[in-house]
Amino acid sequence: MKIATWNVNSIKARKPRILDWFDEAKPDVCVLQEIKCVDEAFPTGDFEERGYNVFVYGQKTYNGVALLSKHPVEDVIKGLPNFEDDQARYIEGTIIPDDTDPIRVGGLYMPNGNPAPGPKWDYKLAFIEALIRHMEDRFSREEAFCVAGDYNIIPSADGVYDPKGWADDALFRPEVRAAFRRMKAIGFTSAVHALMQEPYYTFWDYQGGAWKKNHGLQIDHLLLSPEAADRLEEAGVDADVRDPETGNGDVKPSDHVPVWINIA
Repeated sequence: MKIATWNVNSIKARKPRILDWFDEAKPDVCVLQEIKCVDEAFPTGDFEERGYNVFVYGQKTYNGVALLSKHPVEDVIKGLPNFEDDQARYIEGTIIPDDTDPIRVGGLYMPNGNPAPGPKWDYKLAFIEALIRHMEDRFSREEAFCVAGDYNIIPSADGVYDPKGWADDALFRPEVRAAFRRMKAIGFTSAVHALMQEPYYTFWDYQGGAWKKNHGLQIDHLLLSPEAADRLEEAGVDADVRDPETGNGDVKPSDHVPVWINIA
């Protein structure tokens, strides 16, 4: 089963590129972030034609997440449990394949948190604490669970092209790196880190020639409970999707790229 995450930075603006990638990569399950539309404006039909069950937690202009699955999905929740939030940043459901055990998949769009310190930083820290509580709850159930998405956390210096220059940014401050370690300490495995030996990036800014200079960030992750990590077989980052000349060259790519795993 191929499970992917992708911050698409507007489903409307990137739709041709997104559909091209779906046609080529054929993920069984994919969570999308920053769809930037209300539920009714999501191109549900385009994905249903490709065999996906579609669940959307949208918001006008900003944020928004979606869960797409070729398998039946049960018990879908929208919003991070036990956290009051007026922003659409989390969706979760249990994937029920025909030929293997179920897996629960959460789609996450973590707040950016800049400028830090400040209200946005406080909101990010509160969101992180709620997410950790939820991960602890799911871990205690001893079920296969994957939290995939844009974490807006750079876990280590290997995940940023200029660690010193990013030292005070909300994506790389010690508090968020410590939070990522806490998630792993619960018992979750960072899937792509576990299998990819070389440093990699999942985001390149539009400005400053970041793509050509390979000035990237590693902020998109898939964290797996032990029951899911035991089934992990393969992981990858489709970095070429960020190339403006790749695929639908007339459509600007997202600043993030798809990140994916295969589980047995």
